[in-house]
Amino acid sequence: MADRVYPSAKPAAAAANANGTPTTAGPAANKPQLYRPYRPQPPKRRRRRRCGLCCCCFWTILLLLFVALLAAIAGAALYVLYHPHRPAFSLSSFRTVALNLTTAPDGSASRLTTLFNLTLISKNPNSHIFTFFYDPLLVSLSSASGSVFLGNGSIPAFASYPKNQTTLRTVASATTEDVDAESVASLRSDLRRKAGLALEVRMETKVRVKAGGRRSKKVGIRVVCGGIKGVSAPRDKNATVVANVADSECKVDLLIKIWRFTF
Repeated sequence: MADRVYPSAKPAAAAANANGTPTTAGPAANKPQLYRPYRPQPPKRRRRRRCGLCCCCFWTILLLLFVALLAAIAGAALYVLYHPHRPAFSLSSFRTVALNLTTAPDGSASRLTTLFNLTLISKNPNSHIFTFFYDPLLVSLSSASGSVFLGNGSIPAFASYPKNQTTLRTVASATTEDVDAESVASLRSDLRRKAGLALEVRMETKVRVKAGGRRSKKVGIRVVCGGIKGVSAPRDKNATVVANVADSECKVDLLIKIWRFTF
């Protein structure tokens, strides 16, 4: 019985062809590879950073609103508890010592000489912890229309304590050369009236408020006193003319400065 020869289950990795060159298995070498496109993933860190920034801004704004609310509540409580008032001024007396208006014979020039004694009262209507500290006051006098300047003076610095009043005395004077013709005509017309010359007193200064142990920044104020009647020139050199200040009223306003302008 003849023996059968079975071929090997695994052929040789390389077989010689007719020319003697080795060949590789075709199906395994030509197998195509699958292409998988790359899909970029969204950055998670940036989202977290943006979320953290938004949360930080939100809590910061919320904290500021809370602080502002607390400040408003404290201010309202302070106002209800102490009920602060602004300072008050009044004109106690006004005396004319000199009021001379002379004009050259040819009418080319006019000269105005004035001297006034003023007494004012500063009041602090607050009954608790508020104290006012005033810088020196600059005082100026003019006609009620503001067309004629009549003199200026000053009042030294002082302090006004709660429920207290301070008497202030000053002298305002002026010597004006070459007064214009329009001012001369207006002043002469006012002096001839029975009611006399109508005057206006202006004062400007800065004040600091002390509440307990705290002091505020200096704030500018303007005091305007009107309603002064019976101002006339004394007939005798040694006499003075007392004006009627019963109807006078002084108004206190804050001076708000924006850039170069003062309101």
